[in-house]
Amino acid sequence: MEWKIIHIDETDSTNRWLKDHGDGSPDLSSLSDCDQENRPRDPVVWVDYQTAGKGCGTNTWESERGKNLTFSILIHPTQIAASQQFHISMAVSLAICEALGQYIGDLSIKWPNDIYWRNGKICGMLIENTLKGNTIKDSIIGVGLNVNQRTFHSNAPNPVSLWQIAGQETDREQLLKDILRCLEHYLYQDIKAQYCSMLYRRKGFHPYVDKDGAFMAEMVNVEDDGHLLLRDDNGHDRCYAFKEVQFIT
Repeated sequence: MEWKIIHIDETDSTNRWLKDHGDGSPDLSSLSDCDQENRPRDPVVWVDYQTAGKGCGTNTWESERGKNLTFSILIHPTQIAASQQFHISMAVSLAICEALGQYIGDLSIKWPNDIYWRNGKICGMLIENTLKGNTIKDSIIGVGLNVNQRTFHSNAPNPVSLWQIAGQETDREQLLKDILRCLEHYLYQDIKAQYCSMLYRRKGFHPYVDKDGAFMAEMVNVEDDGHLLLRDDNGHDRCYAFKEVQFIT
Protein backbone atom coordinates (compact mmCIF):
# COMPACT_ATOMS: atom_id res chain seq x y z
CA MET A 1 0.00 0.00 0.00
CA GLU A 2 1.11 3.56 -0.71
CA TRP A 3 0.08 6.50 1.48
CA LYS A 4 -0.50 10.19 0.84
CA ILE A 5 0.32 11.65 4.28
CA ILE A 6 -1.16 15.09 4.95
CA HIS A 7 -0.29 17.12 8.06
CA ILE A 8 -2.53 20.02 9.11
CA ASP A 9 -2.51 22.32 12.11
CA GLU A 10 -6.14 22.17 13.19
CA THR A 11 -9.54 20.79 12.23
CA ASP A 12 -12.73 19.84 14.00
CA SER A 13 -12.47 16.14 13.15
CA THR A 14 -10.00 14.29 10.95
CA ASN A 15 -12.75 11.88 9.89
CA ARG A 16 -14.87 14.83 8.81
CA TRP A 17 -11.86 16.44 7.08
CA LEU A 18 -11.48 13.40 4.85
CA LYS A 19 -15.18 13.45 4.03
CA ASP A 20 -15.24 17.19 3.30
CA HIS A 21 -12.24 17.10 0.97
CA GLY A 22 -13.82 14.73 -1.52
CA ASP A 23 -14.59 17.69 -3.84
CA GLY A 24 -18.26 17.34 -3.07
CA SER A 25 -18.37 13.84 -4.42
CA PRO A 26 -19.85 10.99 -2.40
CA ASP A 27 -17.14 8.79 -3.92
CA LEU A 28 -14.21 9.29 -1.54
CA SER A 29 -11.83 7.63 -3.98
CA SER A 30 -11.32 11.14 -5.39
CA LEU A 31 -9.13 11.84 -2.38
CA SER A 32 -6.59 9.27 -3.49
CA ASP A 33 -3.86 10.12 -5.96
CA CYS A 34 -0.95 8.30 -7.61
CA ASP A 35 2.79 8.36 -7.13
CA GLN A 36 5.29 8.62 -9.98
CA GLU A 37 4.86 4.94 -10.80
CA ASN A 38 1.05 5.35 -10.99
CA ARG A 39 0.43 3.33 -7.87
CA PRO A 40 -2.65 4.56 -5.96
CA ARG A 41 -1.93 6.40 -2.72
CA ASP A 42 -4.55 6.39 0.03
CA PRO A 43 -4.80 9.60 2.09
CA VAL A 44 -3.84 9.84 5.74
CA VAL A 45 -4.44 13.13 7.54
CA TRP A 46 -2.91 13.85 10.92
CA VAL A 47 -3.43 16.99 12.93
CA ASP A 48 -1.82 18.92 15.76
CA TYR A 49 -5.14 19.87 17.30
CA GLN A 50 -8.65 18.50 16.85
CA THR A 51 -11.39 20.80 18.16
CA ALA A 52 -14.23 18.28 18.14
CA GLY A 53 -12.63 14.88 18.31
CA LYS A 54 -15.15 12.15 18.94
CA GLY A 55 -15.41 8.46 19.52
CA CYS A 56 -18.35 6.15 19.11
CA GLY A 57 -21.70 7.53 20.18
CA THR A 58 -21.34 10.62 22.38
CA ASN A 59 -17.77 9.93 23.48
CA THR A 60 -15.27 12.78 23.14
CA TRP A 61 -11.49 12.71 23.04
CA GLU A 62 -9.23 15.02 25.06
CA SER A 63 -5.98 15.90 23.29
CA GLU A 64 -3.51 18.68 24.07
CA ARG A 65 -2.33 20.65 21.04
CA GLY A 66 0.76 19.21 19.40
CA LYS A 67 1.17 16.41 21.91
CA ASN A 68 -0.73 13.42 20.61
CA LEU A 69 -1.28 11.49 17.41
CA THR A 70 -4.73 12.18 16.00
CA PHE A 71 -5.25 10.94 12.47
CA SER A 72 -7.64 9.40 9.97
CA ILE A 73 -6.99 6.98 7.12
CA LEU A 74 -9.11 6.50 4.03
CA ILE A 75 -8.88 3.07 2.40
CA HIS A 76 -10.96 1.24 -0.20
CA PRO A 77 -10.95 -2.39 1.02
CA THR A 78 -13.23 -3.75 -1.67
CA GLN A 79 -11.71 -7.21 -1.16
CA ILE A 80 -13.34 -7.35 2.30
CA ALA A 81 -16.98 -8.43 2.34
CA ALA A 82 -19.47 -6.19 4.10
CA SER A 83 -20.27 -9.06 6.46
CA GLN A 84 -16.58 -9.15 7.45
CA GLN A 85 -16.14 -5.43 8.13
CA PHE A 86 -15.09 -6.08 11.73
CA HIS A 87 -11.84 -7.37 10.21
CA ILE A 88 -10.79 -3.74 9.68
CA SER A 89 -11.22 -3.03 13.38
CA MET A 90 -9.12 -6.06 14.28
CA ALA A 91 -6.39 -5.11 11.79
CA VAL A 92 -6.08 -1.52 13.03
CA SER A 93 -6.07 -2.63 16.67
CA LEU A 94 -3.26 -5.12 16.07
CA ALA A 95 -1.29 -2.60 14.01
CA ILE A 96 -1.39 -0.03 16.80
CA CYS A 97 -0.43 -2.62 19.41
CA GLU A 98 2.56 -3.74 17.33
CA ALA A 99 3.75 -0.17 16.73
CA LEU A 100 3.39 0.74 20.41
CA GLY A 101 5.09 -2.52 21.36
CA GLN A 102 8.40 -0.99 20.26
CA TYR A 103 8.17 1.25 23.33
CA ILE A 104 6.05 -0.47 25.98
CA GLY A 105 4.63 -3.84 26.97
CA ASP A 106 1.43 -4.87 28.80
CA LEU A 107 -0.79 -3.83 25.89
CA SER A 108 -4.21 -5.30 25.19
CA ILE A 109 -7.31 -4.62 23.12
CA LYS A 110 -10.47 -3.81 25.03
CA TRP A 111 -13.27 -5.12 22.82
CA PRO A 112 -14.01 -3.93 20.26
CA ASN A 113 -11.02 -1.66 19.57
CA ASP A 114 -9.79 0.44 22.49
CA ILE A 115 -6.08 -0.02 23.15
CA TYR A 116 -5.19 -0.48 26.81
CA TRP A 117 -1.98 -0.37 28.77
CA ARG A 118 -2.76 -2.42 31.87
CA ASN A 119 -6.03 -0.77 33.02
CA GLY A 120 -5.51 2.57 31.27
CA LYS A 121 -6.81 3.64 27.87
CA ILE A 122 -4.05 4.84 25.57
CA CYS A 123 -5.93 4.80 22.26
CA GLY A 124 -9.44 4.90 20.87
CA MET A 125 -10.81 4.82 17.36
CA LEU A 126 -13.89 5.46 15.26
CA ILE A 127 -14.29 3.48 12.02
CA GLU A 128 -16.92 4.54 9.48
CA ASN A 129 -17.55 2.19 6.56
CA THR A 130 -19.46 2.90 3.37
CA LEU A 131 -20.91 -0.24 1.84
CA LYS A 132 -21.64 -0.96 -1.79
CA GLY A 133 -23.58 -4.15 -2.29
CA ASN A 134 -21.77 -6.94 -0.50
CA THR A 135 -18.42 -5.14 -0.23
CA ILE A 136 -16.86 -2.18 1.57
CA LYS A 137 -16.38 0.73 -0.81
CA ASP A 138 -14.72 3.18 1.59
CA SER A 139 -13.48 2.95 5.15
CA ILE A 140 -12.44 5.97 7.19
CA ILE A 141 -10.42 4.96 10.24
CA GLY A 142 -10.10 7.69 12.87
CA VAL A 143 -7.57 7.18 15.65
CA GLY A 144 -6.74 9.14 18.80
CA LEU A 145 -3.52 7.97 20.43
CA ASN A 146 -2.13 9.52 23.62
CA VAL A 147 1.57 10.06 22.94
CA ASN A 148 3.34 12.98 24.65
CA GLN A 149 0.57 14.44 26.84
CA ARG A 150 1.69 14.56 30.48
CA THR A 151 -1.57 15.35 32.29
CA PHE A 152 -5.27 14.90 31.51
CA HIS A 153 -8.02 17.21 32.73
CA SER A 154 -11.28 15.74 31.42
CA ASN A 155 -13.57 13.44 33.38
CA ALA A 156 -12.48 10.44 31.31
CA PRO A 157 -11.96 7.64 33.86
CA ASN A 158 -8.62 6.14 32.85
CA PRO A 159 -6.54 7.92 30.18
CA VAL A 160 -2.83 7.18 29.98
CA SER A 161 -0.16 8.34 27.52
CA LEU A 162 3.00 6.85 26.10
CA TRP A 163 4.99 9.59 27.86
CA GLN A 164 3.46 8.70 31.23
CA ILE A 165 4.44 5.06 30.73
CA ALA A 166 7.85 5.34 29.06
CA GLY A 167 8.95 8.71 30.48
CA GLN A 168 10.19 10.17 27.20
CA GLU A 169 8.99 12.05 24.13
CA THR A 170 8.09 10.05 21.02
CA ASP A 171 8.24 11.25 17.42
CA ARG A 172 4.58 11.33 16.41
CA GLU A 173 5.15 11.21 12.65
CA GLN A 174 7.46 8.23 12.91
CA LEU A 175 4.91 6.45 15.10
CA LEU A 176 2.24 7.14 12.47
CA LYS A 177 4.46 5.64 9.76
CA ASP A 178 5.07 2.58 11.94
CA ILE A 179 1.31 2.10 12.41
CA LEU A 180 0.71 2.36 8.67
CA ARG A 181 3.45 -0.18 7.98
CA CYS A 182 1.89 -2.60 10.48
CA LEU A 183 -1.59 -2.02 9.05
CA GLU A 184 -0.33 -3.04 5.60
CA HIS A 185 0.72 -6.35 7.14
CA TYR A 186 -2.52 -7.09 8.98
CA LEU A 187 -5.21 -5.76 6.67
CA TYR A 188 -5.50 -8.78 4.39
CA GLN A 189 -4.22 -11.53 6.71
CA ASP A 190 -6.07 -14.11 8.79
CA ILE A 191 -5.79 -12.37 12.18
CA LYS A 192 -8.80 -13.51 14.19
CA ALA A 193 -6.82 -15.77 16.57
CA GLN A 194 -4.16 -13.12 17.15
CA TYR A 195 -6.80 -10.49 17.88
CA CYS A 196 -8.55 -12.73 20.40
CA SER A 197 -5.23 -13.52 22.10
CA MET A 198 -4.71 -9.78 22.71
CA LEU A 199 -8.10 -9.09 24.28
CA TYR A 200 -8.32 -7.29 27.60
CA ARG A 201 -9.62 -9.62 30.34
CA ARG A 202 -9.45 -12.53 27.93
CA LYS A 203 -8.96 -15.07 30.73
CA GLY A 204 -11.09 -15.76 33.78
CA PHE A 205 -14.35 -14.34 35.09
CA HIS A 206 -14.81 -10.57 35.27
CA PRO A 207 -17.68 -8.19 36.08
CA TYR A 208 -19.86 -6.83 33.28
CA VAL A 209 -23.12 -4.91 33.12
CA ASP A 210 -25.89 -4.95 30.53
CA LYS A 211 -29.44 -3.56 30.45
CA ASP A 212 -30.51 -6.14 33.03
CA GLY A 213 -27.76 -5.42 35.53
CA ALA A 214 -24.32 -6.64 36.61
CA PHE A 215 -23.04 -10.17 36.22
CA MET A 216 -19.84 -12.19 36.16
CA ALA A 217 -18.71 -13.80 32.90
CA GLU A 218 -15.76 -15.07 30.92
CA MET A 219 -14.98 -14.43 27.26
CA VAL A 220 -15.75 -17.26 24.88
CA ASN A 221 -15.24 -15.72 21.45
CA VAL A 222 -15.56 -12.69 19.21
CA GLU A 223 -17.69 -13.62 16.22
CA ASP A 224 -16.80 -12.68 12.66
CA ASP A 225 -19.29 -9.81 12.69
CA GLY A 226 -17.76 -8.41 15.89
CA HIS A 227 -20.30 -9.65 18.43
CA LEU A 228 -18.82 -10.56 21.81
CA LEU A 229 -19.77 -13.99 23.17
CA LEU A 230 -19.64 -14.29 26.97
CA ARG A 231 -20.48 -17.18 29.29
CA ASP A 232 -21.79 -16.15 32.70
CA ASP A 233 -21.09 -17.93 35.97
CA ASN A 234 -24.35 -19.87 35.60
CA GLY A 235 -23.09 -21.38 32.35
CA HIS A 236 -25.38 -19.33 30.07
CA ASP A 237 -23.99 -17.87 26.85
CA ARG A 238 -24.66 -14.20 26.17
CA CYS A 239 -23.99 -12.49 22.83
CA TYR A 240 -23.61 -8.71 22.54
CA ALA A 241 -23.19 -6.07 19.89
CA PHE A 242 -21.10 -2.99 20.66
CA LYS A 243 -22.56 -0.77 23.43
CA GLU A 244 -24.90 -3.55 24.63
CA VAL A 245 -22.52 -4.58 27.40
CA GLN A 246 -19.85 -2.76 29.41
CA PHE A 247 -16.86 -3.81 31.44
CA ILE A 248 -17.00 -2.89 35.12
CA THR A 249 -13.63 -1.54 36.21
